[in-house]
Formats: sequence, structure tokens, C-alpha cells
Amino acid sequence: MDHQRIVVKLGTSTLTNGTSRLNRQRMLEIVQQLAFLQQQGHEVIMVSSGAQAAGRERLAYPDLARSVPAKQMLSAVGQGRLMHIYSELFDIFGIVVAQVLLIRDDLSNRTRYLNARDTMLTLLDQKIIPIVNENDTVATNEIRVGDNDNLSAMVASALEADLLIILTDQKGLFTADPRHDENAELIQQVARINQETYQIAGGVGSKLGTGGMITKIEAAHTATRSGVTTVVASGTEPSVVIRVASGESIGTRFEAVGTHLESRKRWLLTDRVQGTIHVDAGAARVLLQDGASLLPVGITKVDSFFERGATLAVLDPNNQEIAHGLCNYTSDELEKIRGKKSTQIHEILGYSYGDYVIHRNNMVLMV
Repeated sequence: MDHQRIVVKLGTSTLTNGTSRLNRQRMLEIVQQLAFLQQQGHEVIMVSSGAQAAGRERLAYPDLARSVPAKQMLSAVGQGRLMHIYSELFDIFGIVVAQVLLIRDDLSNRTRYLNARDTMLTLLDQKIIPIVNENDTVATNEIRVGDNDNLSAMVASALEADLLIILTDQKGLFTADPRHDENAELIQQVARINQETYQIAGGVGSKLGTGGMITKIEAAHTATRSGVTTVVASGTEPSVVIRVASGESIGTRFEAVGTHLESRKRWLLTDRVQGTIHVDAGAARVLLQDGASLLPVGITKVDSFFERGATLAVLDPNNQEIAHGLCNYTSDELEKIRGKKSTQIHEILGYSYGDYVIHRNNMVLMV
């Protein structure tokens, strides 16, 4: 297997093995697979449901209203318990895990998106497995149907993962609901998700989790458009994560529709510009001719106010727009470091987000 960055999403039904409590044996089986993949050189990220189930278990299954505050209360009780179990299981294999709590806004707001992404990438660099869950205690609309499915796709997209594996209590996407139609057949591959795909997925779901098959299609749609191949498969399939990662045909495989870079560049072309910076002739030349990243030394002027992660227009000395890109620094920070060498950034600011103002992978040329 080539080394891959793999996001694995675990649904509540997988963690409980169809019961009302977390199934430690099933969790250990999955942890063992993730540990094996990491030992083989892969980078592994887990997006895990189950906090509410852990909370119910800890509180001896209280009779609660199905209100948002009640769900948030269960999540608050259960999240620490869930992480404790994961930590102990991964300790068996000598692997450190880290809790990452997110809501949808964290991956929609540019600054928080960059911070979340950089934190998770740093964890991966240190061979630490991030365990991501929705921050249910502060979520409002996000706590409802299937957000961890969609959250896993957003994480996979942000981290430019090679593969997203969504484990559930179904074997994949069927031509009809297999629980009610004995003639339903497993769809092994979907080249491109369309309206028909959504129609097929309608209504297939478990009472244990918050998401049905429809949210898994939504997640696959998000991920594949971002260049991430997605597989929806049964969490009860033996060694499912290892086998899917090795390319075996299990469940339903949704093919990526483009590369990470192509997807990001398409997005940059349509994203609203939030600020403008001017560069000198030398910087313009290396951007256009050499495909280089933009360094602070080449910046001559900063227009408007913007935050870190903003999409900027880059203008040459003739005020011609030559590029759009995601900026690693705020406008205030750029005012302090423009015209300076990258080695001076830390000295001037007291910190650094890297040598580049705009990395070439986060830039699209306009001419």
C-alpha cells in the first residue's frame, strides 16, 4: 500500500454493535486496525460519534426529552468518557491520541479553519491520531441529523486526505432499502453523485445514530468534490478499514472527481476577494514564470483590512490582477513584515505562520 492520509468516520451503531452501550471489543477491533495502518506509515484521523451513547451509559440510561439541551448534556457527560476509552485502547499499541472538538463553523470560518487544519497536521507530524467529534455542547442546528458524517467530509477536505472511510450499520448504498426489499443490490461504485444517488439513499438509517444513508451521500459528495475518494461500508466487516485502505472492493466506493489542487483552485476562482496586496516586478515574475510562492519581501503595499486565511487579489506594479490566493497573515501583520525577508518574520511579529504569505498550492494565477 502506498502511504495515504486516511479519515475514518465511526457511527454510533458501529461503536455499540447495535446495542444500547459502547462495545469495547468492537472498538478495540477498529483501534487495532487504525494502529496497524499507522505502523505501516499511513496518517490516520478518526471522526467518532458516540458521545451521547457514552453519556446515556454513564447516567444509567435516564428517561430524557429529545431536546437539544438534553442531547448536549449527554454529550458533555459522555465525551470525556469516550475519549478515556479510546486513550486506553490506543495505549495498548503505544499510540497517543488527541481530542479535537469542532462544529461546522470552525471549518467554514477561514481563520478557525486554518487553525484547526494546522493543529491536526501538527498532530499527524508527531504520529498522534486526532479523534474528532462535533462539539455538541455548544452546537445548535449542527447537533441534528448526521453532522459527524458531514464533519468527516469537511475534515477530509481540509486535510487533503486521500481516502475517507465511513463505517456504518449498512454494507453500503443499495438500489433500494435492503431491510425492506429482498431484491435490493449493493452498488459497488459510484463515478459521480447526482440527484438519482440521493433518491436511492433516502430513508436508509439506524435509530441508534443521528445520521442515515442520506447524510453519508452528502458527506461523500462534499469529499469527492474536494478530491477525496470515499467508501461507505459496514463496520462489522472483518478488518474493513485495512482492506478498504489496501484497495479491496468493500461497500460502496465514490470516486473523487478531481485532484485536491484542482478543486481548491476552482474554489479560489469563485471565492469573493477580501483584500488586495501589491507586489514588485521581481515577485510578479517568479509567481508567473516559476510558479513560486509569495514571500513578504516582494510585497510593496497592502490594501484594506482582512484576517488570516482571507482570499486576496495580487496586483503587479501595473495594477494588473495576476493571482488570487489564501493569505497566511492578517493585513496588520503584513504591514509589519512587507518588504522584509522571511527570516525576519519571527523577530518582527514574535511568532510566525511560515515563510510564505501565500503558498503556491493556495494560489491560482489569473493571467
